[in-house]
Amino acid sequence: MHVKPSKLFIAALLVTGLLTGCARRLATDRYVQSATPTLFFHGAGSSYRAEEHMAQAAKKAGVTNTIIRAMVDRQGQVRLAGQIKPGAVNPIVEVNYADNRQLNYHQHGVWATHVVQALQRQYHIKAINMVGHSLGNMSLIYYSLENSQSQKLPKLRKQVDIAGHFAGLNFRDVPAAIQQPAGLKLNAAGRPNHMNATYRDMTRLRRVLPKGQVRVLNLYGNIGHHTDGTVPNVSSLALKYLVAPHAKSYQEHEFTGKLARHSKLHENPQVDRVLIQFLWGR
Repeated sequence: MHVKPSKLFIAALLVTGLLTGCARRLATDRYVQSATPTLFFHGAGSSYRAEEHMAQAAKKAGVTNTIIRAMVDRQGQVRLAGQIKPGAVNPIVEVNYADNRQLNYHQHGVWATHVVQALQRQYHIKAINMVGHSLGNMSLIYYSLENSQSQKLPKLRKQVDIAGHFAGLNFRDVPAAIQQPAGLKLNAAGRPNHMNATYRDMTRLRRVLPKGQVRVLNLYGNIGHHTDGTVPNVSSLALKYLVAPHAKSYQEHEFTGKLARHSKLHENPQVDRVLIQFLWGR
């Protein structure tokens, strides 16, 4: 039996179509329309699933319709899952490390480089943005340490660091090279009064980061007592000393409340809004 659609049903479809069209036009007005991919890097013991909330928030906001994954095995080999179609706007790449507890930060820089090279071979990209949460921030730092002077790789334009432990961690069982020094304080420039071996190594960024190229946003949580529950704020804020001298801009943003906890920041709608505006806002 053939049933004709009701006039009310047809009207509803038309209204839905109009609203969808308006939403798309609004997103075009609000966000840049760029081919530059944004790479998301997860934290220790985690996976691309920790990046899904932020990526989907960007998609729902009308930033992009393209989300793919870069699966990195324990040998550093990269497999791209999904496709960035010609003309895709603001594509997102969720990076997944199989070896997700690696504490050799130089290795993170190597893996991040492999991901960028894979994207470059496949899509001939000219620029990238990067977002890191927790241990994922070391992919950003060490990618720049290894490649900032390269003329062959895409240029890093924007980076968002979330809950970074740049000056070290105050866990008992971590190696001395990444242990947070006791009595850690920062001066007005963000320079720690004591530096562990890893932070001293990272200070090379002050020399090699291209001048006036990278915009940096540093996001951190404070659930009370100047910590996100895992990383003291003083360690997160030590990023300033590493990048501010050469960064095109450097901004900090503190979040408070229950969703400011270390493991919740990547699921925080307030973080989504700040991150989206910084990366893609007009």
